[in-house]
Amino acid sequence: MSFNNTNTDILIAGAFAAFTVDFLVYPLDTIKTRIQSPDYRRLYTTNGAVNRSLFRGLYQGIGSVVLATLPSSTKTFLHTINPSLPSSHSTPLIPLPILHAAASSTGELVSCFILTPAEVLKQNAQMVVRGSSSSSSTHPFDGHATRQAFNKFRNNPSQLWRGYTALVSRNLPFTAMQFPLFEFLRTQIYRYRDEKGSRTNTLLETGIVTAMSAGSAGTLAAVATTPIDVVKTRIMLAAAGDSGEGQREKVINEMQAQGKDAKAEIEKAQRAARGGKAGGLAIGKEILRTEGVKGLFRGGALRGAWTALGSGLYLGVYESGRRFLERRRVGDEGLTPY
Repeated sequence: MSFNNTNTDILIAGAFAAFTVDFLVYPLDTIKTRIQSPDYRRLYTTNGAVNRSLFRGLYQGIGSVVLATLPSSTKTFLHTINPSLPSSHSTPLIPLPILHAAASSTGELVSCFILTPAEVLKQNAQMVVRGSSSSSSTHPFDGHATRQAFNKFRNNPSQLWRGYTALVSRNLPFTAMQFPLFEFLRTQIYRYRDEKGSRTNTLLETGIVTAMSAGSAGTLAAVATTPIDVVKTRIMLAAAGDSGEGQREKVINEMQAQGKDAKAEIEKAQRAARGGKAGGLAIGKEILRTEGVKGLFRGGALRGAWTALGSGLYLGVYESGRRFLERRRVGDEGLTPY
């Protein structure tokens, strides 16, 4: 499908949608990261019950999300123009579906390479624990957590790319499932509205239909890829390495005061977190052995919920913005039909 938009229109719409959605769903992403962390029980539970620490600093690390906005916009740009790649050759050497799939995969690989450092910083910042008496805890957008996470990588900045393979392994199947299902659902909804004679072609209708289709497709894809997401989280959190013996002793003392077997808990968490050096498959096996299938799907429901919200808002805002810019350029009569 060919749109009456310039490349700038598509990038602007994608960037605006990315900023909007990242800001709104970021707290849910923080909670999901903490739930998937091997330190979840140690840091965020007391006597088997969730404590308030889980819900503190929900916007920690949001500064690094700005770094991820451009790759997200570029990826959407590639997915949008991909179907309109020229096909003037009647007998191409490479079939067009394969060419389109290769173009999308290449865009994903490049996007993930740029995105990985921001994702590593973000997830490590989300895990920074500050006491309730900390003055910075009253400032949800304080950059202290991001700076603290960044300092862990100063001596070895290459660690910021640890987890790239896991990120690609998650994003490629996620995209392969989400976008075809999204297009199918959107087409079916518009076909139904055409048959009922209720289609309006307004920006509101565009946003709602796109959001419903993208949210439903995103939920299914997110739940299906949760085990890979758990492995990715473990690898990226382990990239920062150990926090030092002093911090370890402090944690042990705090846990002993709560009546927990601190050393056993920490050793268990460290075994599960060794994904920084082990391969993704080895981490998955370790999680399956120590936590069962439930461990591989930890945070799956929350990931499905925030992906539904995030995908629905992102593609809804993006598509509405793109249609708005197209309408301003060519008028209602020149709009490209779905």
